[in-house]
Amino acid sequence: MSVAALTDRLPSRSPSVLPGFGITFGFSMAYLGLIVLIPLAGVFIRSAGLGWDAFVALATDGRTLAALKLSFGAALIGAAVNAGAGLLVAWILVRYDFPGRRIVDAAIDLPFALPTAVSGLALAALYAPNGWIGSILGEAGIKAAFTPLGVVIACVFIGLPFVVRTLQPVLSDLEPELEEAAATLGATRLQIATRVIFPALLPPLLTGFALAFARAVGEYGSIIFIAGNLPYKSEIAPLLIIIRLEEFNYAGATAIAAIMLLLSFGVLLIVNLLQAWSRRRTGYAS
Repeated sequence: MSVAALTDRLPSRSPSVLPGFGITFGFSMAYLGLIVLIPLAGVFIRSAGLGWDAFVALATDGRTLAALKLSFGAALIGAAVNAGAGLLVAWILVRYDFPGRRIVDAAIDLPFALPTAVSGLALAALYAPNGWIGSILGEAGIKAAFTPLGVVIACVFIGLPFVVRTLQPVLSDLEPELEEAAATLGATRLQIATRVIFPALLPPLLTGFALAFARAVGEYGSIIFIAGNLPYKSEIAPLLIIIRLEEFNYAGATAIAAIMLLLSFGVLLIVNLLQAWSRRRTGYAS
């Protein structure tokens, strides 16, 4: 039988619901360029109007460095706290059934639903020196509101849902039979957690960490009310950008935005490289 005859007898591929690759790829690239690439390129083009010397001077200015240090430091700390707390919350919601579980599960999404100004006002009222939680912390000599600690608290608040919602599907698909099989082979609880459960959770955990960090580093509304906004102490980088815009220093504002963009891209690139490494190491496929 000829090759042509064999080819005719093979089942033909069913037509795709979507248009061909050329059309979909072209639309995707055009949409990505209009929504993401062109605005980001505009940031760098506008900041280039300062000149290299002025850009470096602005990037090394003490106030700019203090604001960037607070924004990125608080975002990293908040994402790290959410990585641990979110893992525990997701584990409890998936593995245990208890009264009020649906309410707790729905409350995780509150930072998504609340306007950022509302969440910022609520946090400031709670953690102020005369607030419910702030008064208790004050008795221990801890001041939360209007300090860098308040910025970290706001970052934790807005970032928790990203970690929990990223981990929940993976935990639901993780078969308990694997843990039971490891236990029958003599593995301890610590060995099961570190060699069976955690390797499968590491890639989504890094994804949740990256999402929580990305959300927190550029957050404005939830942080501005609890930060205190003191230059060199509790002033975040997004607020400094707003201040430069109010001064009609558009080039300076876009320069700070460009610095934040480069630093954020660097951090997310490192997280993505770690995520790819963990996937190759564990054989996890998203």
